Amino acid sequence: MNVRKLTTLALLTAAALVMFVIELQIPAPIPVPGVKLGLSNIVTLAVLCLFGWKEALAVLLVRIGLGAIVTGQVGALPYALAGGLLSFGVMLLLKQVIRDRQLWVLSVVGGFFHNLGQLGMAILITRTPGLVAYLPVLLLSGMAAGLFTGLCAQPVVRHFKH
Repeated sequence: MNVRKLTTLALLTAAALVMFVIELQIPAPIPVPGVKLGLSNIVTLAVLCLFGWKEALAVLLVRIGLGAIVTGQVGALPYALAGGLLSFGVMLLLKQVIRDRQLWVLSVVGGFFHNLGQLGMAILITRTPGLVAYLPVLLLSGMAAGLFTGLCAQPVVRHFKH
């Protein structure tokens, strides 16, 4: 990996981390644990389209790890990893058939699976199957957040590809 690419990815990772930390200061639109915009996913989507899956996965994992450490939310790490990795895997599969100008579709599906992964991890850790009652709200909010982040990522990708 050349120095320019490494520096760009480091800056993008830092931008994702800053977005993550700032987002924690924004009150949740609804009082349900796990509901948020996922602004740092704009960067992950852009890196996936501009650099490739290995680089996007690296940015995602570093952002999740540093985010947990910087914010003191290390206990949230399993949830973030479950949601992030499930979402990333599904988006990676769909990326084969979805174009960059339809990035919002990829992101909506990613948001859906992100919240599904987090809820699955919560049920696994707490051994509380009743948490499935949050499923409708979490899936809808994940899809709405995915729509927002995807619509934000599309012009970023378009700008840097042209």
